[in-house]
Amino acid sequence: MTSRPAHTTESEPGPRPRRRRALARLAVGCALLLARMPPRRIRAVLALVRRGAGPAGYAETLAARNAVHAVSPTCAGPEGCLPRSLATALLCRAGRSWPVWCVGARRLPPFTAHAWVEAEEIPVGEEYPPDYFRTFFTVGPDA
Repeated sequence: MTSRPAHTTESEPGPRPRRRRALARLAVGCALLLARMPPRRIRAVLALVRRGAGPAGYAETLAARNAVHAVSPTCAGPEGCLPRSLATALLCRAGRSWPVWCVGARRLPPFTAHAWVEAEEIPVGEEYPPDYFRTFFTVGPDA
C-alpha cells in the first residue's frame, strides 16, 4: 500500500488541470482578439497557426471545447460561437493537433451565421444534426 502526502486530496487539482485552465484562458483571450478581425484575416492567421498540426480527435476536441466553456462565460453563451470555435481550435493546437474550424450558416430560415469545429467529420459539441449548417469555408489540419 502506498501512502499519499497529507497535504493533497483526491479533489485537489494537480498541475495538469491548472495548466489546462491557464492554456484555455490564453486561448480564449487570443480568440476574442481574433474574433474582431475580418474573416479573411482570421483564416490567414489560423492557416499559419495550424502549420505542422495533425488532425485532432473527437474526444480531444470535446475536452478542449469543455475547457473553453469552463473559463469563459462569453464562449459558453449562445452568441459566443465564433470565439468559442476559435478558442477550441487554438487550445487543440497547444496540444499539437488541429480540428477543422468551420464557418457557415443555417440551411433553413432564419439564415444566421455560425462557427464551429469538427473532428472525425463530426461537429463537436453541437446540438444540431451534422447537415443543419451549410459550410462556407474551413481551416483544417495541416496534412
